[in-house]
Amino acid sequence: MDWLEALILGLVQGLTEYLPVSSSGHLTIGQELLGVSSKDNLTFDVVVHVATVCSTLVILWKEVVWLLKGLFSRNTEPGGGKLNAAQRYTLAIVVSMIPVGIVGVFFKDMVEEVFGSGLLVVGCMLLLTAALLAFSYYAKPRQKDEISLKDAFIIGIAQAAAVMPGLSRSGSTIATGLLLGNKKESLAQFSFLMVIPPILGEALLNVIKAVKGGAEAAVGDLSLTALVVGFLAAFLSGCVACKWMIDIVKRGKLIWFAVYCGIVGTIVILTSIF
Repeated sequence: MDWLEALILGLVQGLTEYLPVSSSGHLTIGQELLGVSSKDNLTFDVVVHVATVCSTLVILWKEVVWLLKGLFSRNTEPGGGKLNAAQRYTLAIVVSMIPVGIVGVFFKDMVEEVFGSGLLVVGCMLLLTAALLAFSYYAKPRQKDEISLKDAFIIGIAQAAAVMPGLSRSGSTIATGLLLGNKKESLAQFSFLMVIPPILGEALLNVIKAVKGGAEAAVGDLSLTALVVGFLAAFLSGCVACKWMIDIVKRGKLIWFAVYCGIVGTIVILTSIF
C-alpha cells in the first residue's frame, strides 16, 4: 500500500464511519477497486480506526468533558435519584457495549469465517442498511425524553449486528433508536459516543493479534508515510463527517442515505454475480 492508496482508504474510513453507509463495506469496495488487501496490514486498520475515535473526541469534546466531570459529581437534581444526568448517560453507554463486547470477543471470527467479507455479502448488507434507514424515516413512534437502559441495550444489539461488512453501524444504531422513539437530536451524539470503547477495544485486539503474528505480519508492506497519511486523512474527514452527520440526523434527512445504500448495494450485488 503506497501513500496515495492510504490517503484514499483513510478518507473512505473517516467519512463512512459516521455516515450511515458502512465504513467496512466501503473499505472492502475501495480495496477491491485499488487492488489492496488489508488482511496482512492490521496496523493500518488500527491506525485509521483510532483516528476516527480522535475525531469524535474533538467534535464532541464538550460532551466528553461533561461526562467525565459528571462521573465524579454528586447528584443535585431534585428527585433524580442517586445518579446524576451524566452518570445515567454513562451507564447507558456501558449497557450498550455489552452486546458488541460479547460478539466482538467470542463470535467475530466465527461471523467472518461463515459470512466472509466479499462483495456479495457487502451488497446484501447495504440493502439491509437501506431498508432500516427507510423504515426509521417513515415510522413515527412516540418521542422519549431520555434514552433508557433498555433502549441502550437494544441499540447495542444493533451495533453488535453491524460486525457484518456492509451493515452500517451508525445507520443501524440511529435507525434502531428512532424506531424505539428516541429523539433524533440526541441519537447521533449517543451513537458516536457509544462506539468509542468498542473501537478502542477492537484496536487493542488487533494489536494483540499483530504482536502474536510478529511485526512483519502486522505492518506488511506499509511505510511510515502511508500510516501518517492514512491517520490524518481518516481524522480530518472523520471530523467533517461527524459534525455533518449530527446536523443531518437533527434535520431528519436519512432517507437520502437509504437511497444511496440501495443503489450502491444493487450495483455491488450485480457486479459480484455477473
